[in-house]
Amino acid sequence: MTVDEYQVGQLWSIAESSKNETGGGDGVEVIINEPFNDINYVPSPKMKANGKYFLSGQFTHKIYHLAQKAPSFVKVLAPKGSMKIHELSWNAYPYSRTILTNPDYMKEAFYIIIESFHAADTGELENVHGLEGRDLEQRHVVMIDIANDPVDHADYHPEWDPCLVGSIKANRPPLPHDNTGEWMKTVSPVMCCYKVVKVWFKWFGLQKRMESFILSQERRLFLAFHRQVVCWQDHYHGMSLIDIRKLENEVTMELEKQIKEGPVRGRAIHELQG
Repeated sequence: MTVDEYQVGQLWSIAESSKNETGGGDGVEVIINEPFNDINYVPSPKMKANGKYFLSGQFTHKIYHLAQKAPSFVKVLAPKGSMKIHELSWNAYPYSRTILTNPDYMKEAFYIIIESFHAADTGELENVHGLEGRDLEQRHVVMIDIANDPVDHADYHPEWDPCLVGSIKANRPPLPHDNTGEWMKTVSPVMCCYKVVKVWFKWFGLQKRMESFILSQERRLFLAFHRQVVCWQDHYHGMSLIDIRKLENEVTMELEKQIKEGPVRGRAIHELQG
């Protein structure tokens, strides 16, 4: 899809995923969804990618309630009521910054920072996030192929397989499953999401294992979510950002009701192995 189409598709898919992940006490609670600029909800430090500053966009504050979805070892280690992850996100598309913390329990000992930049290419840009020093030295580049990469068994559904599902409205066939990634060079339009993920988990005896575990879960979520974005095109193709903001308001009210009732929904976080 185009970069502009992805902006709508990503927001629509986040709203849909939030509904699918909310119920029975767990799920997504939306606290704030408002514009930001150099006066309101100012990001710090300033947001910059691909040599450009991004100074305005949409700010969201969400709380993810994970009491029943957290791995069993986390439930044993963490006190009751501590399984709440706060997400602060500044979306200045095509760039965004998301910060995840656990202020009720781990405080400064835990964070995940995800910076994203979206470009109409197949991944050729080098260091688009402008990493320097230690960050650049420790960077590990991971390519994600939404058509060919193996999907976790718990995440696989035929209706979310872009090699099986195309878009009638956008007149796009399913992606070829060729195990080579050559489809990226032949499909048009095409784009790439460039993401840098920084993880900090300061817990004696568990830090390196947990940081590796979190990174593996982020990769799992990126793969599963972006396969859904592609397969859901017929739901949002032709929508505008105005349509999306209206939808987000409706979903926020729906989530307030849904989190209090029904069964737990959505994917659980995998157990730490080894």
